[in-house]
Amino acid sequence: MSSEFPRSTHPRGGLYFEDFELGFVFTHRLTRTVTTMDNMLFCNMTLNPQPLHIDAHFCATETEWGKPIVNSLFTLGLVIGISVNDTTVGTTIGNLGMTDIKFPAPVFEGDTIRATTEIAAKRESRSRPTAGIVDFLHRGYNQNGVLVAECRRQAFMHKRPVKG
Repeated sequence: MSSEFPRSTHPRGGLYFEDFELGFVFTHRLTRTVTTMDNMLFCNMTLNPQPLHIDAHFCATETEWGKPIVNSLFTLGLVIGISVNDTTVGTTIGNLGMTDIKFPAPVFEGDTIRATTEIAAKRESRSRPTAGIVDFLHRGYNQNGVLVAECRRQAFMHKRPVKG
């Protein structure tokens, strides 16, 4: 199921718990081309010395890819980040968890990533009457339409404020 984006939003653009419809698929408008600098900075900031990500000679001579692959956690963060403007900016209380994370194909420097988000589940919070929990299925694709990342994310979301 996919159609135009829901209309009612937080002043920053995010949707409230009530705005999410089961099965709705967001096709996010933002895309991003991954650069060598993105990959190197992410690996350096996370203290990840894996040569598979940062050593072109190693990759050319010792891997099946022949070139560095982008750190998968950067890819996951990018896919989720692309979704924020259309879904949760200003309305998320916090992430509760991520499961079913998969990277079915590698991302290479120079690939352009696009993303979709499906609303997989939602329920009212049992502990907070002003909040609910939404399950997002995020999927990232490269410029050729190849699925490169997916995950299920649970977010604790604000409900629409009561007027009065």
